[in-house]
Amino acid sequence: MTQTITLNDGNKIPAIGFGVFQIPADGSTYTAVKEALEVGYRHIDTAQAYFNEKEVGQAIKDSGIPREEIFVTSKLWIQDFAYETAKSTIDATLEKMGLDYLDLYLLHQPYGEVEQAWKALEEAKAAGKIKSIGVSNFTPTFWKQFVPNFATIPAVNQVEFNPYFQQKELRELLAEDQVTIEAWAPLGQGNKELFEEPIITELASKYGKDVGQIILRFENQEGIVALPKSTKKSRMASNKDIFDFELTVEEMAALRALDKGKGSHDPDAPGVGEYLLTAYDIHAND
Repeated sequence: MTQTITLNDGNKIPAIGFGVFQIPADGSTYTAVKEALEVGYRHIDTAQAYFNEKEVGQAIKDSGIPREEIFVTSKLWIQDFAYETAKSTIDATLEKMGLDYLDLYLLHQPYGEVEQAWKALEEAKAAGKIKSIGVSNFTPTFWKQFVPNFATIPAVNQVEFNPYFQQKELRELLAEDQVTIEAWAPLGQGNKELFEEPIITELASKYGKDVGQIILRFENQEGIVALPKSTKKSRMASNKDIFDFELTVEEMAALRALDKGKGSHDPDAPGVGEYLLTAYDIHAND
């Protein structure tokens, strides 16, 4: 049975998911998703800007698992945030993925026509095309800028999160509206320093787990939905095998003390929005 977290809109999200960022759409994504489903994942996270939505949809279809048992997320890229474009992109995404609905759809970045895009998401949710809607990479600054103008509070904010970057200010802000945080780079993108932290290696020995499992268990106990990525089936399996032990209050406190307060990506940095808007053309291969 997959552990779930109840979102602020009443829908349930599996507590751990499988992310497909940077997995190529050359059959690799199809294979990875199929294997992730085989080892028991029921939550797959993709995005328009990952260029692999189609393979994700095909793997889900070919898995033989009933659609309602798989939680599927995708994200709208900033190039398509204008209201009419966003509406047609949602329909095109469902068609591309071969799905009648998405369980969660996010605004991928906090730049451009954010409020227009959010309105399109709200309407798609009302129409049953999307079950839950949320945002991604929203810092406290962007949250305060945009969310007060939304008719609906996002159910999710997907941001960088790991023991070195625990998003304390953001979590306090989001707790007011019971917004669930999803972690991209939940293992710190394989940061060697993080994986060699004495407290983490000690806990791995104590519990007979690997370092990654200790990190993911910490995040799970913090109420964070983690989205680890791997193309190795054995690693996929171990990443989700985190529910048969529990870290103590003291151990959680020791892991919280690892927080450095900053990550590898700063959405608030000058020029990030402009760069992402012009960096590449999402429709170059359409």
